[in-house]
Amino acid sequence: MLIDKIIQKKSGIITYGITPPRQTCSHEKIVEITGNHIERLKIMKIDGLVIYDVQDEKARTSAERPFPFLPTLDPDFYYRNYLNKLTLPKVIYKAVSNHTKDSLTGFINENSSQDVLAVFVGAASSRQKTVTKLEDAYKINAQHDAGLTLGGVTIPERHLSSHNEHLRVIKKMENGCKFFISQAVYNLEASKNFLSDYYFYCNENGIDMVPILFTLTPCGSLKTLEFMKWLGINIPRWLENELQNSEDILDKSVDILKRQFAELLDFAIEKKIPIGCNIESVSIRKVEIERSVQLVEEIREIFGLT
Repeated sequence: MLIDKIIQKKSGIITYGITPPRQTCSHEKIVEITGNHIERLKIMKIDGLVIYDVQDEKARTSAERPFPFLPTLDPDFYYRNYLNKLTLPKVIYKAVSNHTKDSLTGFINENSSQDVLAVFVGAASSRQKTVTKLEDAYKINAQHDAGLTLGGVTIPERHLSSHNEHLRVIKKMENGCKFFISQAVYNLEASKNFLSDYYFYCNENGIDMVPILFTLTPCGSLKTLEFMKWLGINIPRWLENELQNSEDILDKSVDILKRQFAELLDFAIEKKIPIGCNIESVSIRKVEIERSVQLVEEIREIFGLT
């Protein structure tokens, strides 16, 4: 069980992330998309399925979005109505800034089970109008104490400039987060810096470290690369050059991701930091999605899982 591995603070947790279909899709189209997801998920040896709550992040940056924002189905609604027969544990992202106290309370009470976990997500920008702040959402969850296993988001690249991402994680742990899923990572130095400060702070203060799941996202085209940069994913200049000048950008990106994660895992093992992987595709292109599915098995090999 995913929850058991999280509570036991185990390394080697692997999840796969998907985005719900667009709100404009017909019921028949949603059924078709869901069928494709289930067919892929059936062959994957993963601990859980992550379902994102996609937000319009235009308040975060003035740069033009490479792809238009198209609202998607609420992840809780999607899993209950279309993925309900899937026995995998689900990690439901919840953009709390869009929800009232009552709707958030309903979500917490309805999802306090052994196969549903949640990741609360705050506003994409301080300029974004919010109904409920992230800190208040944590308080609402604590007040109800319904047994919902809660996770948080971490952005290791943010550590390069702020040097306090580990403190953000610690604060969220104090608010009840039992695990973390990172934004897609391509900057190995940022991830190692974050893990190092996380380890030493916890070690010095007698805090048990919780699992950190690093998100790996294959990049299969220059357009996908542009979109990833717009999302705020930090891609070092040398790595961007490698991708832009590669004969096969998809294979190159996956090769770099695997090598970087293997090094990150060695670093974590030495310090007994529990880390795992969340694998996703930010593209709807079939070739990129299928390569992300293949990456699951390759990451299992890096972990030494059979």
